[in-house]
Amino acid sequence: MTQLNQKQKDLCSQSEWDFSDLSALFINCTLKRSPEVSHTEGLMKISQEIMKLNGVQVEFVRAVDENFATGVWPDMREHGWKHDGWPAVYEKVKQANILIVGTPIWLGEKSSVCTQVVERLYATSGDLNQHGQYAYYGKVAGCLVTGNEDGIKHCAMSVLYALQHIGYSIPPQADAGWIGEAGPGPSYLDKESGGVENDFTNRNTTFMTWNLMHLARMLKDAGGIPAHGNQRSEWDAGCRFDFPNPEHR
Repeated sequence: MTQLNQKQKDLCSQSEWDFSDLSALFINCTLKRSPEVSHTEGLMKISQEIMKLNGVQVEFVRAVDENFATGVWPDMREHGWKHDGWPAVYEKVKQANILIVGTPIWLGEKSSVCTQVVERLYATSGDLNQHGQYAYYGKVAGCLVTGNEDGIKHCAMSVLYALQHIGYSIPPQADAGWIGEAGPGPSYLDKESGGVENDFTNRNTTFMTWNLMHLARMLKDAGGIPAHGNQRSEWDAGCRFDFPNPEHR
């Protein structure tokens, strides 16, 4: 179990909010298959533990273990692939109020696995919720990044842009990360890295986690994003909301 620092523990013990009806899905986009150690997973566990202490139901997926097919259709088995692990994970995505995507940095970019996860999320973004909005409306998302080269903000920018574009709400300070010195060197969980004790990383990871829980709480209590002006089903039916509507018969 990951050990939170005293500041993080105090924030959890002093909380006045009930998050026990919320759920979160963490998708780790490391290139390493289980059981190989993932430094990205190490950082994600900080956020997971904060959520667990606040009663949030947490699930974790290591994407590379799930054998996702490549493509931008909801189920690639219908397009010639013999196996596709994405539909099962998508069921977890649909149930989660909060999505956190974690990725290492490679050549200054998010991992290829992370790109694939974003593509598969995009493949199902045309689904509609009970209000006729895109399926990810009313859900919140964040991003965690690790590496030993520069690129945290660049990777987070790419991931968070994609997630908001398909319908997720992004709270303030929705990303955090850790990098060591430029070039070869220790990674986040290595004892000599100082990553686990890094105050800046711990602060931003904590802020991200609480902001995700707070915004998810607000959206759930409000019944999601108000539907006026953003219903795909109504737009396709000819409604133009604040513009004059065509005559319906």
